[in-house]
Amino acid sequence: MERALAESEEQGLVLDVGCGGGLFLQMLAQRRKMRVAGLDFSLDAASVAWRLASVPAVCASLSRAPFAPGSCAAVTMFHVVEHLYDPASYLDAARQLLRPDGRLILQVPNAGCWQFLLLGERWNGIDVPRHLIDFRLSDMEALLSSCGFEVLRTKHFSLRDNPAGMATSLAPSLDPMARRLREIVETPRLRLAKDLAYVALVAACLPFTLFEAACRAGSTIMVEARKKS
Repeated sequence: MERALAESEEQGLVLDVGCGGGLFLQMLAQRRKMRVAGLDFSLDAASVAWRLASVPAVCASLSRAPFAPGSCAAVTMFHVVEHLYDPASYLDAARQLLRPDGRLILQVPNAGCWQFLLLGERWNGIDVPRHLIDFRLSDMEALLSSCGFEVLRTKHFSLRDNPAGMATSLAPSLDPMARRLREIVETPRLRLAKDLAYVALVAACLPFTLFEAACRAGSTIMVEARKKS
């Protein structure tokens, strides 16, 4: 993010689409002194961003976002477009919001990854029915080009997502977030044992996920793009 904004030298808002609780924007505001705003479908998420992260956030779709055209130095979408029926409409809206040399930064699961080839329907990146579209890098590049963007760089590894995603695919019953969402009743000792086992599995998955990413087949794709000149 910092590298992208430094290269563009644009001044303006950093808008995080699908901001959730706003922790990413809170970090940018506190450490980098950036002007930030969040947008999320969920009113609860936008409220949490306001109350707990002190981040201005609105509940809306990007197509009807209450921001002026050309007001954003960057628009970020982390694990958003795979949930959309019409991702092109969001990319078109982002293009309108960005300043002339602003940056679009998005991340999606990579349907061309080795994990999908090895694990098939067990790969957590599929996530039916929440994920509506599965993207490979070529798919994302074609979509961005059709919406008036040129790709500047890509990245196939996320320390937060790739090893943990593989661990969840291999042992979904150990995933702490999934267990909380399902409200599984556990004794404190059992909860600790599962958490430790999950951490160990994530660490064991790290070498493989680093190798597949080095071969441009990582389980996530992060793309930085700008408007075509």
